[in-house]
Amino acid sequence: MSTQFPGFSPAGMHFLIELGDNNNKEWFTTNKTRFERDLLKPAVEFVGAVGEGLRSISPDIRVDLRTNGSGTLMRIYRDTRFSKDKSPYKTSIAGMWWDGPGKKTQSPAFGFYLDRRGMDLMAGMFHFDKDQLKRYRDAVVHPQAGVELRKIVDQINASSDYKLVGERYKRTPSGYDPQHPNADLLLYDALYAHPVQPVPITQVSSPQITDICLTHFRQMAPVQRWLAGLFA
Repeated sequence: MSTQFPGFSPAGMHFLIELGDNNNKEWFTTNKTRFERDLLKPAVEFVGAVGEGLRSISPDIRVDLRTNGSGTLMRIYRDTRFSKDKSPYKTSIAGMWWDGPGKKTQSPAFGFYLDRRGMDLMAGMFHFDKDQLKRYRDAVVHPQAGVELRKIVDQINASSDYKLVGERYKRTPSGYDPQHPNADLLLYDALYAHPVQPVPITQVSSPQITDICLTHFRQMAPVQRWLAGLFA
């Protein structure tokens, strides 16, 4: 049984809605106490509760309660340096529990993304860097690792509840056989599963949200665990 978390309050959800309508520094500064009380503090509790449960799925998962961006939670402040959108704040709150010594965004992980529509979840990796991509491709065509991945992918694809994401390329990369049984997986530059439908707000705001997330994570865990084994 996971540590009890009462759910994200309606006040926290309302803050995200208001932030979407008032995405400027003056409004956020005036309402920062609300953010910390109604959203950030509950998010830290949520990270701890889900993280405790995740250790039964992935024993080496990292659960970091820091709120400065180095821990599980992402910062709410947007990096606008290279974006046409200069809105200073994200209208969501998100985080990743990750495996390994690297950064959370470059490691196999379980993640969540909460906005006014509900909560989306993921298990896997959003992006492979150059070295990771080469290791991934070699594993895809490996006689053992590739067979294991195919079983996982087929199981995800056979479900109407989950979707596999990461396909990007149109052609088999140079040096790999386009007739290989796993050739379709060579077109990926990321690999993660997520529920087809987000968790609705009514469940996000309930005491069942921790166990709901863990149920989804258990279903998607084979993707994350395969990647954790690859990049260990």
